Amino acid sequence: MKIIGGPASQALATRVAREMNIEPTLCEFNRFPDGEIYTRIMEEPMDEVTIIQSTTTDSDLMALLLMIDACEDAQVVNVVIPYMGYARQDKKFKCGEPISARAVARAISADRIFTVNIHKPSILNYFSSDAFDLDASEVIGKYISSLQLKDPLIVAPDTGAMTLAENTAKGVGIQYDHLEKTRLSGDTVNIKTKNMDVCGRDVVLVDDMIATGGTMAESIKLLKSQGAREVYLACVHPVLAKNAVLRLFNAGVRDIIATDTLEKAQSSVSVASLIAGSIKNFQN
Repeated sequence: MKIIGGPASQALATRVAREMNIEPTLCEFNRFPDGEIYTRIMEEPMDEVTIIQSTTTDSDLMALLLMIDACEDAQVVNVVIPYMGYARQDKKFKCGEPISARAVARAISADRIFTVNIHKPSILNYFSSDAFDLDASEVIGKYISSLQLKDPLIVAPDTGAMTLAENTAKGVGIQYDHLEKTRLSGDTVNIKTKNMDVCGRDVVLVDDMIATGGTMAESIKLLKSQGAREVYLACVHPVLAKNAVLRLFNAGVRDIIATDTLEKAQSSVSVASLIAGSIKNFQN
């Protein structure tokens, strides 16, 4: 087995290799004068290779496709896409639009494909080979538990994130809830946790992704106004575009907790053991 990390996931690939007690394979990444990407894997592919590469940008996707092609002599090629770009366009919202997630999935050819908390599980059906989505909620839950928070409460910002919040909380025995909007009048809306009182408690808002941070910033202010002691954010994918980090800290967040599906300063939780365990399951 060889673990090959792409340019967007070099730290994560190294951690996966360490979990599997093997050395990560060296690669060369460069650009030609005209801007085209150059990729070279510095060792001959063995019987089985695992390529780990998030496709955050168009260039990251191109690098992944080139790495897959470079491994054509391997008998088995696993591809791990910790964060899959274009996954939010999983259907046609307007006439004439592409289903971008489908277009990306069709371009990726491998024996097995792994994603981590993909935007919609139905996207896995677009891949031409076996595809599996891994759930990082357990590793996030364990990290939250280690922080020794005061009477912690895990909260989903909406019902769409409720399953993630529940899975994050249940393994470590923390209560969970979600924010609910109640319209009081034509122009007045009340937003609060549905079942639990947050007063005096440390609250962790949990979602699969934080992009611009706008909705989360409003939720932080709301929870603080309702008496929450401290408010933390936890997510699988820390996109954190533009001024999201500043916006969230200005809103009063205590800390941002994220995994290394995207390698950011906030990536304090690693999904390496999750990925390594899934790969090992197919070797046994």
